[in-house]
Amino acid sequence: MIATQSYSKTDEIAMNEDAILHIRDNLRIPMRELTFRASRSSGPGGQHVNRSETRVELLWDVRNSPSLSKTQRYRIEQHLASRIDKDGVLHLVSGERRSQWQNKQAVIERFVHLLREATTPRKRRLPTKPSEAARERRLRKKRRRSEIKKTRGKVTPGEE
Repeated sequence: MIATQSYSKTDEIAMNEDAILHIRDNLRIPMRELTFRASRSSGPGGQHVNRSETRVELLWDVRNSPSLSKTQRYRIEQHLASRIDKDGVLHLVSGERRSQWQNKQAVIERFVHLLREATTPRKRRLPTKPSEAARERRLRKKRRRSEIKKTRGKVTPGEE
């Protein structure tokens, strides 16, 4: 009996060094810009976890990447600042699965997702003014609060 296995787009990318990750229409990252390191993963797994290097770390040099425009580089550095070291290298880690292959796929998917988020242009906030009714409600509330505070104070012995 022959077992068939379905492959996703990430499977093809993880296997092919010449592949290109399509982040957006104007942003494509070649796989050769990414570096992967494997190490021993923590967590359950018995002896398997002590012998296998299944944890995968993705490294990408944001500062020197030729694939980025100045705007994209700035947005990525601002949005992912906590994941970028002082040398401008982005670090992502995946170690939740028991296979190095699956962890590599997971870290690539997370990388693509994070870059899409980081390079999405933010909508400009349009300043608005409060309505006349809202302004009136606020002032009424302030007057009421002021009256409550005015009634507070020292009670003299003959006032009770």
